[in-house]
Amino acid sequence: MHTSTILVALLAPFLAFAAPKFGGPFDDPSTVGTMGNTATGPASTITAIATVTGASGVAPSTTSPGPYPTWLSSNGTTTTSTAAVAPADTSLANDLSIIGQLVLAAKAPARINLIPNDASFKFDFNNPPGQSTTAGKGGRTVRADRQSFPPLIGTGMSMTLGFLAPCGFNTPHTHPRSTELNIVVQGTLETQFTLENGARTIHNTLGTNQMTAFPQGALHTEFNPNCDDAIFVAGFANEDPGVQQTAQTFFGLDQDVVEAAIGNDFTFEGKDIEQFRSLVPANVAEGVEQCLRKCFIQRA
Repeated sequence: MHTSTILVALLAPFLAFAAPKFGGPFDDPSTVGTMGNTATGPASTITAIATVTGASGVAPSTTSPGPYPTWLSSNGTTTTSTAAVAPADTSLANDLSIIGQLVLAAKAPARINLIPNDASFKFDFNNPPGQSTTAGKGGRTVRADRQSFPPLIGTGMSMTLGFLAPCGFNTPHTHPRSTELNIVVQGTLETQFTLENGARTIHNTLGTNQMTAFPQGALHTEFNPNCDDAIFVAGFANEDPGVQQTAQTFFGLDQDVVEAAIGNDFTFEGKDIEQFRSLVPANVAEGVEQCLRKCFIQRA
């Protein structure tokens, strides 16, 4: 027996069960004939699928394949569903009890079973749970990590969605536990990163659907140089990549350490160092003066 015939026979019960869910030609066996098979019924439905895909060893039909599932157009592109979208379940976010149980689960199936609500596996960046958003004058970032989205535990992945206002920038920072893949999905970003002492600084301008990589631990920043909003997606190979804002951390050190780091010939009075600390902006800040003037933005 041909290998593909065996495969189709083995898959038949699953395809017969799943096919009606697609809302396309498989809802009505009488439409199978339009897919290159004139018979009707569940068995011929499987044959028709094999014929269209070539899985049965028969060349795909050259005739019009007829109706398509509602989510697939005739040219193979997906279509927008009109079904109502259920909200995400955020009840597990920041719940240390369930987070602990998920971390200690002996096997992946046990971990999955600890989350009975399917909607808990959905994260809504439009309406994120508490403690997942960092906001500043220049925009905001929304973080999906093991704390805000516990179903990530065990996956080794996390993600951040960044919204930068005109002239906004994500101040220089590092991620101590992961490389970042940064993809611009709207607008333009100017990026910079420096890996370590002795490495040159890498500058890039990213347009929509362009990406750069910030190596683990590298100091990096993103800046929106235009007068329109920019949005980026940052993917991490760690459920808890961590973040350290460089300026905020530096000016958080003791005064004598800050003075020594800047240089012995330049000293601060106590009130001066406190003023510097108060002036350091939030993570997502307003950008450089030239951009602000271009976009007619006055500092808040």
